Amino acid sequence: MATKDKKNKSKEKLNVRGKLKAYLQTPLILGVILALVNVWIYLINLKAGVILTVFVVAYLVIIICMMIFSRPALSAELVNFATEYGQIQKQLLKELALPHALLDESGRIIWMNKAFEKLGDRDRFQNKNITSILPMVKRDCFPAEGETKDMDVNFEDKNFLLQMKRIGLKDLALIADMNDSAKYEGYLIAVYLFDRTALKLALEEVDNQSLVVGLIYIDNYEETLESVEDVRRSLLAAFIDRQVNQYVNAMDGIVRKTEKDKFLVILRKSALAQAREDKFRLLEDVKTIEIGNKMTVTLSIGIGVDGLTYAQNCEFARNAIDLALGRGGDQAVVKNRENVTYYGGKSQQKETTTRVRARVKAQALEEIISTKDRVFIMGHRNPDMDCFGAAVGIRAACISLEKECHIVLGSLTPSLEALVDRYKEDDGYVEDAIINGAQALEMADGNTVVVVVDVNRPVITECPDLLKRCRNVVVIDHHRAGKEVIENPTLSHIETMPSSACEMVAELLQYINNGVKYSGAVADCLYAGMVLDTQGFTAKTGVRTFEAAAYLRRNGADVTRVRKMFREDASDYKAKAETVHNMELYRKYYAISVCDAEGLKEPTVVAAQAANDLLNINAVKASFVMVEHQGKIYISGRSIDEVNVQVILEKLGGGGHLNMAGAQLENTNMDAAIIVLKSTLDTMIQEGDL
Repeated sequence: MATKDKKNKSKEKLNVRGKLKAYLQTPLILGVILALVNVWIYLINLKAGVILTVFVVAYLVIIICMMIFSRPALSAELVNFATEYGQIQKQLLKELALPHALLDESGRIIWMNKAFEKLGDRDRFQNKNITSILPMVKRDCFPAEGETKDMDVNFEDKNFLLQMKRIGLKDLALIADMNDSAKYEGYLIAVYLFDRTALKLALEEVDNQSLVVGLIYIDNYEETLESVEDVRRSLLAAFIDRQVNQYVNAMDGIVRKTEKDKFLVILRKSALAQAREDKFRLLEDVKTIEIGNKMTVTLSIGIGVDGLTYAQNCEFARNAIDLALGRGGDQAVVKNRENVTYYGGKSQQKETTTRVRARVKAQALEEIISTKDRVFIMGHRNPDMDCFGAAVGIRAACISLEKECHIVLGSLTPSLEALVDRYKEDDGYVEDAIINGAQALEMADGNTVVVVVDVNRPVITECPDLLKRCRNVVVIDHHRAGKEVIENPTLSHIETMPSSACEMVAELLQYINNGVKYSGAVADCLYAGMVLDTQGFTAKTGVRTFEAAAYLRRNGADVTRVRKMFREDASDYKAKAETVHNMELYRKYYAISVCDAEGLKEPTVVAAQAANDLLNINAVKASFVMVEHQGKIYISGRSIDEVNVQVILEKLGGGGHLNMAGAQLENTNMDAAIIVLKSTLDTMIQEGDL
């Protein structure tokens, strides 16, 4: 019965259809029409009608006989034509220069043409899974019905574009060539390989020859020259120029001096790869220049690459050099359309004693505030004393300029409550001096300026939407700039050398409106911020730090009252001591510990304090304390002068200063976080970054 059914189905498949069927049935249709005409002839003439009837009957008999007896021969001819046509198609596919193969649902190769066989060996490919030959092609990469998927694959030093298309068995022209084809059901995957090796090499060569724009700035040109005898200054400048020229010329690049301390560099992209490989050796080479100079020469390098135009590459280079300078100099920054990469940045930034920059920024800030109706001052989320103190100082400047001003503040941490209460005791304090983000958004308009203090990353500000609402933004910060910064600020005052944002604001206040007059409460807030970030004036302090502290003391800052604000609970003190006790010394120089957050009001603050205490242990170059809080792992990193903890924690998504940085890890646990930190340290040590 099964055989009979198959034959019947075969006959059904041989039925003539379409235009050919209509063509073959045309004589029969004409015979029917002729019979109808015969009836009309009978009405006109009986004898003519009889004659026509004989003709019509004979015509129909002949046509019907031909259709019956000629059908098998016609069908046979059609079958022969289809068979020969199919064989031609199969032969063309077999001889096709494009590698082509068929896979079953599991990815096993069940058929291939000669071009595919030439890629390797037929025995090597036949009945093997495509994943064993091309590991990047997994089963979950197969296309769905009606889809075509493309993939870039590499096979034996060649690059191919792999194109996969899903087809049903009923549509398969080569079904006769498959072994046991009757057992296959569902679908197959047609695979085509387009050799793009030559194209890829050509594109890589074009890309390697593309233009790279670089800017090289000498960080401390004036200071270095001042540390040398007059007769040797020109010699020192010549040595610096020679080092820069030799380095760039060795990479077949072009370098031109645009100013006494600035260079423009033009390179090929292949040369940039060489510079990346040696991690911009020029940064270390210039430090070897010594002809009696007491100060080491350092450079900042900004590179722009992969821009759509030469002008965009130049813009990338300018952004990169700004980032390098904003991060303290002595480093190279490479920027393209997608990301930013940092190199160097290991040395401490040298302090400048001049206040010219502070005076210029203060005058610019005064002009901006004077032309606006309202001022909002905003810091980072979970503000500390430095953030709040800087905001209070800027508000004092706005009051002296008789401008409406509000501090945007969210939830208060326990350590900040005492300082806020102290500020509220000020005679100049008004009820709406401190508002939240929602209130600020309602009040903001086109003639409002936002002053951002102690932060330069928009995402961690107290109210990021406020930055979008207001067109005028001023940034005052002492943290190193990262990949994500506030874009196009009206005024940017970012310096990494100051100890704190409060120190920067204290300097600005001396030049705004001929010296801002403020109360002891404002001075206490600014002084407390400086004490916090300098760890009681023991870390990152310079001449200008103590000058700012002296200025605040003259304006009424009470040292005793501020010190009382820093007293901590017994539970916090015990937790900090326990964290120090459980410290692990990793690779002899890196202290790693975990702080237990249970029962602590501010576990992140305790972790930061414990990290500071760990630096008091002999031989410790850097300390890292982790604490789990609100579903995240917080890492506080600290160092004195030998290790740049910012570079380390930037690799974990954080940032900060050279000797004080932090990071947050999400969707992980403490054990995994410790492994990630240790792995990062291992990698950086192996690569020579530490």
